[in-house]
Amino acid sequence: MNRGTILLCAGGTGGHLFPAEALAHVLIARGWRIDLATDHRVEAYGQSFPAEKTHILRSATPSVKSPLVMARAGWSLWQGYWQARALMTTLRPKVVVGFGGYPTVPPMLAAAHLGVPTIVHDANAVLGRANRMLAKRALVLATSFPGVAHGGGMAKIVQTGNPVRHAVVEASRVPFDPIAPGGPLRLVVFGGSQGARFFSDLLPEALKRLDPPLRRRLQLVQQCRPEDMARVTQVYAELQISAELAPFFRDLPARIAQSHLVISRSGASTVCELAVIGRPAIMVPLPHAIDQDQSANARILASAGGGWIVPQAELTAERLVAELTNFLADPSRLEMAATAAKSVGRPDADERLADLVERVAAGSSLDLSGESS
Repeated sequence: MNRGTILLCAGGTGGHLFPAEALAHVLIARGWRIDLATDHRVEAYGQSFPAEKTHILRSATPSVKSPLVMARAGWSLWQGYWQARALMTTLRPKVVVGFGGYPTVPPMLAAAHLGVPTIVHDANAVLGRANRMLAKRALVLATSFPGVAHGGGMAKIVQTGNPVRHAVVEASRVPFDPIAPGGPLRLVVFGGSQGARFFSDLLPEALKRLDPPLRRRLQLVQQCRPEDMARVTQVYAELQISAELAPFFRDLPARIAQSHLVISRSGASTVCELAVIGRPAIMVPLPHAIDQDQSANARILASAGGGWIVPQAELTAERLVAELTNFLADPSRLEMAATAAKSVGRPDADERLADLVERVAAGSSLDLSGESS
C-alpha cells in the first residue's frame, strides 16, 4: 500500500541524517514512500538510508566572514531552490520534513512557496541557523528538548524528542552493569573529528598519571583519527592498557551499552542516544561554537543528573585523572547517573514524530494536548 510520498531533507552529516533515517523506517512501515533530499556527504553517513530515491541538490553554507563565500553560497542555494521546485512538481509530496543544515534550505523553501506543508525538526536545545530561518515558514517545529523557541513565525512547537536509530533502541535494552569491587571500568571515548584529536592528545597523558593499579582496571574503547592511531596505540601498549582503537565504530550504540562511562562531545544525537541507552557521560562541548548548542544539549542531561559538563579548556590530564580516580573509588555514582540519564530518554521519538507527520499529511488539527511546548 502506497499512501503517498514524504520528502525528508537533511544535511549530509550523521547528526542530521540519523534522525531522518529513524523516521523513514517508521513511515515506510506505515505504508509511505520516502525520498531524501540532501548533499554529497550522504555517501559517508547515509549508506543505509531506506529512501526510494536520494536527490542531491545544490547548496552551500554562507559565511559572513567572506563576502565572496557568501555570494557563492547564495548562488548555489538559489540553484538548489530551482532544482527543488522542479522536484516538488514531480514528486508531489504530502509533507516535507527538514532535519537541519543548509542543504535543507532549497527544498524546504520550495515546498513552502508551492503550498506543501513543511515540518522543521531540530535535534538541538538551540535552533540551528538554517532551521531558525525555515521555522518561520513551517507549519510545525518539532523539537527534541523542551523550551526551544523559534524566534517568530506561525509554526506550532511540538516536542517529539529526537528519533534514534534502531541500533540505539536495541542497545537501550541492555541493563547497566555496575562495577564490581575491584572490577574493570569500561570506558568509551568518541567525539567526531575535532573531538577525536583532542581526546587522542588528552587520554594518553592522563592515563600516564593514573595510579598503575587503577590503570590496570580500565577497558578502553576510543575513536581515534587514522593519523593519530600509531602514537596513541604505542602509549597504551607501553602502559599495558586494554584498549581498542578505531577511526569509526559502526556498532557504537552496542559499545556504549557495554560501558560504565562515556567521554564525548555533546551533539544532539550523542546526548539523545546516551539518554535512551542510559549511560553516564563526561561531556565536553565543542568550544567556540556560534550558537553554543552543544553546551545547551549537555545541560539537559547534566541537569537530570545523568552526566557532567567539563569545558574543553578545563579538562586537563590532571582533572581527568581525578575524575577517573573518584569514579573507581565510588562506582555507585556511575550507577545513579545511568539511571538518571535513562529517565530523560525518549526511545519512542520516531513514532511520535511519525504521528505528527501523518497528522499534517491528513490536514488534521495540531492541537496535540500535552505535547506542545
